[in-house]
Amino acid sequence: MDENVAEFLRRIILKIPLCEMKTILEAWDFLSEDQLQTINLKQRKEFLAQELILLCENKCARLDDVALLDIVSTQFHRHQKLWNVFQMSKEPGEDVDLFDMEQFQRSFKRILQRALKNVTVSFRVYENSVWIRVAWGTQYLQPNQYKPTFVVYYPQTPYAFISSCHLKSTLPLLHQALKVASKHQQIVQLDLRSRHLDSLKAIAFREYNQTFENYNSTMSLHEESLGLEINSNSKIIHENTEERVRIHRVTQETFGAYPQPQLEFAQYKLETKFKSDIAGGILADRKEPLRCLVKFSSPHLLEALKSLAPAGIADAPLSPLLTCIPRKKMNYFKIRDK
Repeated sequence: MDENVAEFLRRIILKIPLCEMKTILEAWDFLSEDQLQTINLKQRKEFLAQELILLCENKCARLDDVALLDIVSTQFHRHQKLWNVFQMSKEPGEDVDLFDMEQFQRSFKRILQRALKNVTVSFRVYENSVWIRVAWGTQYLQPNQYKPTFVVYYPQTPYAFISSCHLKSTLPLLHQALKVASKHQQIVQLDLRSRHLDSLKAIAFREYNQTFENYNSTMSLHEESLGLEINSNSKIIHENTEERVRIHRVTQETFGAYPQPQLEFAQYKLETKFKSDIAGGILADRKEPLRCLVKFSSPHLLEALKSLAPAGIADAPLSPLLTCIPRKKMNYFKIRDK
């Protein structure tokens, strides 16, 4: 096994938590079951890495094999990356083509390798998606295996999810390969990004309301408000039962009864010009617009927003700018004067 490949494998092994090592190695499916049984998972990780390198050397592991392990490890820790959502489109009236996975992979790889001499492309089909790992080089430098770009594409859908790329100059080439291989004409980046890949997929495919569609709508409003009262913060005093019921109803109408997709932030850029009837003010002659940035952050932003009105922190209903995030598939907004 090449020295660089061995070092690449060692670094991947050192990143994997010991409690997940066996599961990830089994999902990799490169080492046999008998070989996996011989591994001592209770030793120091540095020694474990050396043991695994020897096993992989005996099987003549190549760069593609180790890159596949990197994909598997990334799938297990996909929420450690920041993902951007891209939407593709076909020409109006164009028929939907049958998807051929082998043809997709050949086309994607061929486009990148024709345009760039040094690039490594690896694939792994996982459930209903294809995971693509691209390690970028230059015309003179070998691909950097430690800063790859990951693409998650769901066949026969217009959506792809791409991790943040450290080489911005490679993005147009990546988009071109994705368009051609998936037989689309256009690709645009949505103002939607998060570390929670599963939630981004739920928002893009509108899967977040499946629980709500099965919600028992025959439950009386009194029963719902009774459940709310039991679970509410005991420190908050509700003086008006009818208002409490109204807030609960409006919250359910706005957010639904299903769990919200998990996003960590929403960002609003405001750009407006100063307006005043009073002449001679400090800002009266300002030609440049006033700009400000507001960012809401939370480990689970939409659930936090959903709880504001019932907790008595905000009025119901909340501003549509806060509640429209899943519907508009956006968590980056630009607000300008009409």
